[in-house]
Amino acid sequence: MNDILIRFTEGDPVTCQAGIRADSFAGRLGAGEHQIAAVRINNEILPLSATIEVNAEVEPVLLEAPEGVMIYRRSLAFILAIAARELFPERSLYVGHSLGNSYYYTFMTGKKPSEKDMADLGDRMLSIVKENRPIEYRRIAYGDALELFEKNNQADTRVLLDQRSDPVVKVNVCGTYADLYIEPLVPRTGFLDAFDLMPYGEGFLLRFPAVGRNGVIDPFEDNPGIFTVYDEYKKWGRIVGVHAVGSLNRLVAERTIRDYIRMAEAFQARKIADAAEKIWKKRDTARVVLIAGPSSSGKTTSAKRLSIELMVTGIRPIAISLDDYYVGLEKTPRDENGEPDFECLEALDIPFLNEQILALLDGKEVTLPVYDFKTGRRRESGGKKISLDRRSMLIVEGIHGLNDALTPQIARETKFKLYVSALTQLNLDDHNRIPTSDNRLLRRMVRDYQFRGKDAAGTIRMWPSVQAGERKHIFPFQNGADMAFNSALDYELSVLKYYADPLLRAVKPKEREYAEAVRLLSFLENFAPIPPQYVPGTSILREFIGESEFKY
Repeated sequence: MNDILIRFTEGDPVTCQAGIRADSFAGRLGAGEHQIAAVRINNEILPLSATIEVNAEVEPVLLEAPEGVMIYRRSLAFILAIAARELFPERSLYVGHSLGNSYYYTFMTGKKPSEKDMADLGDRMLSIVKENRPIEYRRIAYGDALELFEKNNQADTRVLLDQRSDPVVKVNVCGTYADLYIEPLVPRTGFLDAFDLMPYGEGFLLRFPAVGRNGVIDPFEDNPGIFTVYDEYKKWGRIVGVHAVGSLNRLVAERTIRDYIRMAEAFQARKIADAAEKIWKKRDTARVVLIAGPSSSGKTTSAKRLSIELMVTGIRPIAISLDDYYVGLEKTPRDENGEPDFECLEALDIPFLNEQILALLDGKEVTLPVYDFKTGRRRESGGKKISLDRRSMLIVEGIHGLNDALTPQIARETKFKLYVSALTQLNLDDHNRIPTSDNRLLRRMVRDYQFRGKDAAGTIRMWPSVQAGERKHIFPFQNGADMAFNSALDYELSVLKYYADPLLRAVKPKEREYAEAVRLLSFLENFAPIPPQYVPGTSILREFIGESEFKY
């Protein structure tokens, strides 16, 4: 066999034979055995059992790292699937959505799990952890994978393979249980001792540590508004027969996807109309609509479509942009890197914003400010003059909309708060969910390239800071919303694949962002592409792929 050279972040390089396993170097990776979730080989994150065939730079992926946290969570879901199959082989377990630092599960029978069911599941998971079973990464023949998933009654996983054409299929195996490889899992079940099962709704929550909590599970914080929206969309997915990617791909293959797209858009339009009706019912008191949501949630198009629905009810919407209320570059607080922090609340001129809103509510005319991003200052003149009459409604869109500190002088009853987010109900299969953050990252990646000239590596590079800002400025205020609106469209990832695939393939192995690009490419491989011309001109998706009928 050929000799290869292995380099580490610390210590001297090693010459060895090609085909050596990465876990052979566990002692050279500078961390305790139970701290390493996976390994980064030439900027690709792989299981510790992966073999190294060429010269490589190797470093550990620690459990407390963001990538390690996600590996831990997916590994927990994996052993829960094993426990459920061992205990209840006749009752399929179905993963739902995330809720805080938890995943929501139900049984396909619709029967709520009993206290004994929950206790038995928890005990079996603990037994699997204590047995420290190995989790192996394997490559098997396509035909063997079909036979395996059919034999194990993993119907959703089996249908996913209809989209695949590679002769070899990657799987994760633990004992007699096997699952389609989505991304690495921890090498042994003994790593997974921090979890909790908690009854919730018609099912239960699999709870896990938050990012940076090092194995500590924080007290549960409920979010009934978000759960209700998720649950409603999950039920709708069941009704129309599209709850997993395989069933979506089947519609593409059968050439009936356009009918489904029309249904998905109509269902979403109904929800926008519902929001307008709720606002209309509060029109005697509510005069300011505050719209907030995380990055790439489609807030701008949601606001435009909501404005149209409000006009149908006789309300005259007037939009203002929070971007025009920046205090200016010189007064903007700096982040830990010394860069202007435009996402913090203090970057906005809160007193001036409240002064203008109060004046508008008092029937006065105001001149809106205009922020010049080139100079980093507000212009002294040239802003639009507006006023409110009895039929007018002020629409304010921005990340701080749900935070009362944005509008401290405005009475609560005067405000209607709308939370917008892409809450994907679609799963890969019955036990592998699609993270909503992946949906938004792909949206942003496509938009950044289409309209801002930024490559995929650039979007991936800044995404962790975006998520940190969301955890600080948006998510803590979700429960304060009067209504949550789901901007996700279950068919959109198949459209985004058309744009994102070539962008991700342009990320090179020498770039740190290559690992995330490979992961997203592997994820998108499960989707049959949908032509972008099928997307309606008023769709929220057009905000990201272009050619929208709205002006931005």
